[in-house]
Amino acid sequence: MAPPSVPHDHAALVHAASSDAVLCTIVGIDGSFSRRVGTQLAVDPDKTRVGDMADKCLDDELASHAVAALAEGKPRLLRYGKGSPIVDFRLPCGSGLDIWIDPAPDRAALRDCVATLETREKASLALPLPVDAPDHLLRERHYIPAPRLVLLGAGGECASLVNLCETQGIAVEWREAGQGLDLGRAPEGVAVDWWTAILLLFHDHEWEHALLQWALGTPAFLIGAQGGAPAREERMARLRAAGRIEYELARIHSPVGLIPRARDPQVLALSVLSELVGTYEMLHPHA
Repeated sequence: MAPPSVPHDHAALVHAASSDAVLCTIVGIDGSFSRRVGTQLAVDPDKTRVGDMADKCLDDELASHAVAALAEGKPRLLRYGKGSPIVDFRLPCGSGLDIWIDPAPDRAALRDCVATLETREKASLALPLPVDAPDHLLRERHYIPAPRLVLLGAGGECASLVNLCETQGIAVEWREAGQGLDLGRAPEGVAVDWWTAILLLFHDHEWEHALLQWALGTPAFLIGAQGGAPAREERMARLRAAGRIEYELARIHSPVGLIPRARDPQVLALSVLSELVGTYEMLHPHA
């Protein structure tokens, strides 16, 4: 398992960048599979693994091939499942997987990807497949920065959400009323990029107008706010009166969360985080 500070999607990359690990990448899926194209597994010479391909038998099989490829000093492009010449290994899903096993990936390129992601920018890694490999196979693995949350509000809901984010390894910056937030003013010193969500959890909706005006001026991938129907109607009316157009207002998710009428702080936190993660997953370049 990767440490919480390293997103699972980046774990194999980060490990391979600082070790002698073999890097395995799913470069093609024929049918359906529980991992996406681009999923990676790093295998050390002693078969220690970072990442996973969703199937322990497949992970074990790849670890053996990775060590063999390392000893031989040559990469391998293997087909598993449907259409595979490997008759003694089957995938229970009935699909076909094409997997690139690189015993000597470009470590400098891996380190560049890790450094770029740490600056909250997108990164790409070329996969040097054979020239005669099928055209549909993945030849460049793309990465996006980990999701991040800016949480504005107060109360048990916020505390529960912060705890849940920490458990899931999602960075969160919490600003409370009177502690980094002033009524009628945008927050200062808060960085927001394309992979940051902004969430307002206020029972006193008087705080929201200036904060939503600020949030709509950021590239946040999700802007959410809690509140019942009267609060939502008043919120939208104020924003329209301030000159905000419908396209902008459509960015505001409210009521936020996937569970209707959540009444418990922990349930609301789970509901909100589920929507945040689901929206972020749609941003993945290999979705």
